[in-house]
Amino acid sequence: MTPLEPFIHVPRIAYFSMEIALRSDIPTYAGGLGVLAGDTLRASADLELPLVAVTLVSRLGYFRQELDAQGRQIEHPDPWSPEQWTRRLDAKISVPVEGRDVWVQAWLWVVKGVMDYPVPVILLDTDVDENDPRDRELTHYLYGGDEKYRFKQEVVLGIGGARMLQALGFDVHTYHMNEGHSAMLTLQLLWRFEHPAENSKSKYDVERVRLLCLFTTHTPVESGHDKFSYDLVREVIDDFVDINVIKSLAGEEHLNMTSLALNLSNYVNGVAKSHALLSNHMFPGYRVHAITNGVHPATWASKSFNKLYGNYLKEWCHEPELLVRADQIPDAELWDAHIAAKQELLEFIKLESGVTLDIERPIIGFSRRMTAYKRPDLLFHDLEKLRSIAKHYPFQLVMSGKAHPRDQMGKQSIEKIHDYMRELGDDVPSVFLKNYNLEIALKMVAGADIWLNTPLPPHEASGTSGMKAALNGVINFSVLDGWWAEGCIEGVTGWGIKSSAEDPAVDVADLYSKLEHTVLPLYYNDRKGWIQVMKGAICKNAYYFNAHRMMRRYATEAYIR
Repeated sequence: MTPLEPFIHVPRIAYFSMEIALRSDIPTYAGGLGVLAGDTLRASADLELPLVAVTLVSRLGYFRQELDAQGRQIEHPDPWSPEQWTRRLDAKISVPVEGRDVWVQAWLWVVKGVMDYPVPVILLDTDVDENDPRDRELTHYLYGGDEKYRFKQEVVLGIGGARMLQALGFDVHTYHMNEGHSAMLTLQLLWRFEHPAENSKSKYDVERVRLLCLFTTHTPVESGHDKFSYDLVREVIDDFVDINVIKSLAGEEHLNMTSLALNLSNYVNGVAKSHALLSNHMFPGYRVHAITNGVHPATWASKSFNKLYGNYLKEWCHEPELLVRADQIPDAELWDAHIAAKQELLEFIKLESGVTLDIERPIIGFSRRMTAYKRPDLLFHDLEKLRSIAKHYPFQLVMSGKAHPRDQMGKQSIEKIHDYMRELGDDVPSVFLKNYNLEIALKMVAGADIWLNTPLPPHEASGTSGMKAALNGVINFSVLDGWWAEGCIEGVTGWGIKSSAEDPAVDVADLYSKLEHTVLPLYYNDRKGWIQVMKGAICKNAYYFNAHRMMRRYATEAYIR
């Protein structure tokens, strides 16, 4: 039996994503988009949804982060070997690039669900002997290279991915584009259905393609949408599809991948209620639905919480809505599970950095992509105020995150944070963990006591790290943006931070005031009250903001139409 035999006899949803987090040590992901994609596939496998995923092999990864003594980020390749982890498939297809055929091979990874249901992942790879050396590198670096490199990658992902699924024998009834990077698949479908009925006004069956596609947008700011000049489009794919048709679908001035996806999808959604509302304003004339993101429960619950939930909520891995009953777990056992996760984080910090933190002091955790709108340095606005707070209620900081290699402001933020941490010294013991990945993320979202998020609204489309924290009873203390605008019940599931786009002093003042007068006093003076908020986070956040609920909604609202 061929490796694809179990998969090609059932009609499938093809899920396209530029990045997918398969394992911590397989660096085919850069951040939240890829981690969400991985959770999507794991939940689909648990629910036995017939998906097939398509992504790039990214042989040299995103990058491995090194930090020097001053906190300057140094990027290194992060290679992995698909030969070691995956299985090569017996198919090759070609895509048009600059007038030549670029050949693409495929590797197979299989995601297994709790009942062993398999979801195949197809990883596209241009590093084959038939290709010119410059083309062999197209699938090496995730988000690497210049604009031309990125456009060629998106040709491989979209056009190449759709062609590869056809060559492998998959019966695809729906194409799900996870962000606009894969929107070129719509051009491949137009090309495939180039000869509709004779009485058609166009040689392209646009309506047929639209009925096959759906699109999830993740980007709430205009600058975040991929755009390519038509000079570049002509240079790379020439007349693959009539340029005037592309302009009518993707914009007259440049090829906007989001516009292309919007115009060729019969269902479009944002990733939180607030994001869908914003997207409806950004894209007038389109209906953008809201399916709020979720995280995969078994993946993001620490070992101690996996065991605890297994003892009291037997089927929670398959039915995470059972977490609504977590308030029945004895306080002492919940606290013990948290302390076990916290101890694991402290041991990891000692091993990685040599720093010894105090298990009795609360830990504020902050880990995500380091970029300007996330405002990772907002907490450090007034170091003297932080010292004053810490004098009465001692606390510790653990932070981690990467800045994109071309994001100079993000890199500067990491340097500034290191400066602030040095200046605070022993007054606020602090650690910045390098080379943020899935393993570090799990230790932090489970081992922290307080989960901090300070984005500048409305730039946080959804965010998922706080959902992972809630799954481990870690309390969110965050700006009311993205998912937290839905999940925050003040003092019950955590605390919101007031925010003003015009005056960041509002954010800082509320952050410090609540930290000093509400959050830390509760931790030190009312352990039972603190545990009640931990239970609120689990019962009212984790039970709902999970990938099983998310995928059930995709299945009923987007896939079955």
